[in-house]
Amino acid sequence: MVALPGLRRAATASADHATAAGYVAGWRLVRWLPEPAARAVFARIADEVYRRDGASVRRLRANLARVRPGLDDAALDDLTREGVRSYLRYWCESFRLPSWPVEDLVRRTRIVGEHHIRDAYASGTGVVVALPHMGNWDWAGTWACATGMPLLTVAERLEPARLYDEFVAYRRSLGMEILPLTGNGDTLVRLEEWVRAGGLVALLSDRDLSRTGIEVTLCGERARMPRGPAVLARRTGAALLPATLAYVGQDLEVTFHAPVPHAEGDDGVSAMMQAVADRFTEEFRAHPTDWHMMQKVFVADLDPARYGNRG
Repeated sequence: MVALPGLRRAATASADHATAAGYVAGWRLVRWLPEPAARAVFARIADEVYRRDGASVRRLRANLARVRPGLDDAALDDLTREGVRSYLRYWCESFRLPSWPVEDLVRRTRIVGEHHIRDAYASGTGVVVALPHMGNWDWAGTWACATGMPLLTVAERLEPARLYDEFVAYRRSLGMEILPLTGNGDTLVRLEEWVRAGGLVALLSDRDLSRTGIEVTLCGERARMPRGPAVLARRTGAALLPATLAYVGQDLEVTFHAPVPHAEGDDGVSAMMQAVADRFTEEFRAHPTDWHMMQKVFVADLDPARYGNRG
C-alpha cells in the first residue's frame, strides 16, 4: 500500500507529540483508507511505538502502575501495550472524524447518565464538563454539538504554531469553539460569558502543571488537577459535571456523572475537584487502557522545586 509508509511516519510522530507536517500528512492519508484497514494500520503502528519503549510509553506504563497497583511486570506490559493501541486508535479516529457522517457518529455513541447533561443544559444556567484524556474527547465533543449542545473548550498552544492552527481549524470544523490556554488574557472572561449565556464548556481536567493546581487523591496517589472547572462553575452558578469515556467495541461510551455540589472558599474548590477526581479514579480503574496519559500527573513524579507540595 503506497500510503502506508507515510501514514506510519505521521502516526508515529503523532504518538510522540506530532510535528505539524506529520499531523497534517496523517490527517490526509488516513481518509483514503476504509475504516477496517485504517484501524489495522494504526494497531500495527501502535505495536511499533510500544516496542520502541520511548519516554511516552515509559510514562504511560508508570501511570498505569498507579492505576492498577499490584500487577506483575508481564501484566503491566500487556496493559501498557493495549493502552498504546487505544491511544493510536484515538489518532486514527481523530484523523478521520471530519469525514465521518454525523449520523453514524451519533449512532456509535453510547451515553450513560444523559439526563445529567440534558437537565443541566435545559436549565439555562450553563454547564461545565470536566473530563480526562480518555477515549476520544473530540468524538464526544462532536456528539454534543451534533445533538444540540454546541460547546466551548480550551486548547493548549502547540509548537509549531501551524500545528496549533490545524487543531483549532479541525475542531471548529466539528462545531466546537476553541480558546487558547495561554497567550490570551481574555480566556476566563470568554468562558464565563459563554457559561452565563447558558452554554456548555468542556475542560480537560486530569493534569495540571501550573503553580495554582489543586492537589487531590487520584487512584490512591497524590496528584495535581486544575482548579479552573470548579472556579468557573462556582462563579457562574453552572453545574459541574464529571464525564468519562471508554471504548466499547467499535463504539464510544460517554458517561455523565451526577453534578458535583458547589462548596465555598478555597477548601470548597479543593472538595469539588476531589469529587471530580473520585469519578475519574473509578473509571480509570474500570477502563485503564483508555486513559491516554503519557505525561506526569502524580506528585511523586513531579519536580518539587518547581511545583512544591501545596494543595
